[in-house]
Amino acid sequence: MKLADDPEVEEFRARFSAFLDARMPPQAQARERSRSSADVPGWARRWQRTLFDEGWLLPGQPPEYGGRNATLPQQLAHLEELAHRRIYHSFNPQGLGIIAASLLTFGTKEQKRRWAVPILRAEITAALGMSEPEAGSDLASLRTRAVLDGDTFTVNGQKIWTSGAHHADVLLTFVRTDPEAPRHKGISALLIPTVTDGVVRRPFGSIAAEDDHDFNEVFLTDVRVPRENLVGPLGEGWRVANGSLGHERTLLWLSYAERLQDLVRDAADIGSGQEWYATLLMDLTALRLLGYRQLGPDRNPAEISVLKLLGSEAVQTASLRALEAHGADALPHPARTGPYHHMNNEDFISSWFERYARSFAGTIAGGTSEIQRNIIAERLLGLPR
Repeated sequence: MKLADDPEVEEFRARFSAFLDARMPPQAQARERSRSSADVPGWARRWQRTLFDEGWLLPGQPPEYGGRNATLPQQLAHLEELAHRRIYHSFNPQGLGIIAASLLTFGTKEQKRRWAVPILRAEITAALGMSEPEAGSDLASLRTRAVLDGDTFTVNGQKIWTSGAHHADVLLTFVRTDPEAPRHKGISALLIPTVTDGVVRRPFGSIAAEDDHDFNEVFLTDVRVPRENLVGPLGEGWRVANGSLGHERTLLWLSYAERLQDLVRDAADIGSGQEWYATLLMDLTALRLLGYRQLGPDRNPAEISVLKLLGSEAVQTASLRALEAHGADALPHPARTGPYHHMNNEDFISSWFERYARSFAGTIAGGTSEIQRNIIAERLLGLPR
């Protein structure tokens, strides 16, 4: 638990802060805005490469992968400093936090060179092909087939809710390679370049905003993928998937704490003195204290589900209360409900309706709230399945 400032961590934070003061691009250079979670404007690509080259992109990684072998408390300080300055870590968050991280864990040396490093340096962008029309949270029900013939897979199937796919250069795609194996055993992970023949991406809108086109349907028809694009062993995709979501969840609680802190600031004018606002303050404090517990040597990985559940649902509840408190004034779009910062994602300061609508992603992506409750019940409370 974080009970006092650690001199080494604070010195690390000060060095990163000085780097940001010296190298962060000014607003005049950052006018182009991102159109999806895999659309990275030119200025943001240059900035991400600078972070990578200077070891400040993923400090916990070794220098060859954009880091400096930082400790977990130092990694937390890095993310806290970004949040404090309202700097979005990457405009391709899944590419950085899930796909590249998964390749660094499960990929071959060549895959790390060919795919992970270019994603980390924002030379290419990536999207995650997990969900299907009949396999959302239940990944084990996926039906997309990949048949291996010699050194080539032929892939047929469909993905949906694939964020940023229409702007991504590559998809980390989960496929069924052994239909006779138990549901969790016959899955594999493939890297599929989006320019491959037979890959069709169709973006569609969401309830969040009329101009929001991040989600995609992805159709795969006789798509030929070389075996060298297999991530991890054949049939071990379930392990890769769990590792991928594990990367997403590890410090995910901090992003929820950041959203809650934004709500504390942006809803203060109408929330002060209200019970729901007091609950928001308590939820933020509880989330931070529980998150700091994960920095200790005796941390239980299953407790990450507690953080994910608490953080995502607290953001959703507080967003709803703020929406209700503002009444009709919450509905006009586009609108800003918080201070603009050129290094941040404008979704976080959009209309109160949009902020509430977007909160549902937090209770679904990375494992639904229902999944998190099952993990908590079985692995922490010892309840039967």
